[in-house]
Amino acid sequence: MAELKITQDNFQAEVLESDIPVLVDFWATWCGPCKMVGPIVAEIAEEYEGKVKVGKVNVDEEPQLAMQFKVTAIPTLFVFKNGEVDGQIVGFAQKDEIVKMF
Repeated sequence: MAELKITQDNFQAEVLESDIPVLVDFWATWCGPCKMVGPIVAEIAEEYEGKVKVGKVNVDEEPQLAMQFKVTAIPTLFVFKNGEVDGQIVGFAQKDEIVKMF
């Protein structure tokens, strides 16, 4: 499954009400480290399909979500379990570091 585009409108249903863990990547098109972590996030989305949902929040398009989760640097990756933040990484991370959060 490809990454979901997460917006203010679908955040509740796709992330907070998900019955499986959700990896959410807060990113922007102009961010160099975001471009480096993007393919890793896409790979995780495919490898963990059905076990982990993967979503992306463009901070330029969804500033209210970025503020709600106090995202001050990007990329910022969150793992949500049962509607709560269960892990967070700020900045570029290797795949194994990200997967450990599940």
